Amino acid sequence: MDMKKRITLELRNRNPAEIAELVLDNSRSADGEVDGLTDEFTELEFLSMVNVGLTSFAKLPSLPKLRKLELSDNNLSGSLEMLSEKCPNLTYLNLSGNKIKELSTVEALVGFSHDAAGAQGQKRKRQADDEGEEDDDDDDDV
Repeated sequence: MDMKKRITLELRNRNPAEIAELVLDNSRSADGEVDGLTDEFTELEFLSMVNVGLTSFAKLPSLPKLRKLELSDNNLSGSLEMLSEKCPNLTYLNLSGNKIKELSTVEALVGFSHDAAGAQGQKRKRQADDEGEEDDDDDDDV
């Protein structure tokens, strides 16, 4: 299903300004752009566009109340500076499974938690932390 049609379906005859959460996962972007999302979504706080084929944010509207953005498993690779302009209250961003190769790509977004390394990186970090804590406990028992 294309993204524009999915947005219409998710609205369920409601006004876009009434929507606080929108999940568009696995819908398709025809041209790699955000399609069908407008600046009428003034109350949107959570947006998920996992595996939709995004390559660009050029058509992303201004979403002033957006706090959480899920963008995993897309084809994003360029600058994310536009996100800080269009989503000034963003506090969480998941970019796992994209083509971002340099941390400098996310430098414009400093000031909120970003997941450029993905969930696996976080899982590995937690495992390493846990292993370190276990080692400390073992030393105390000796």
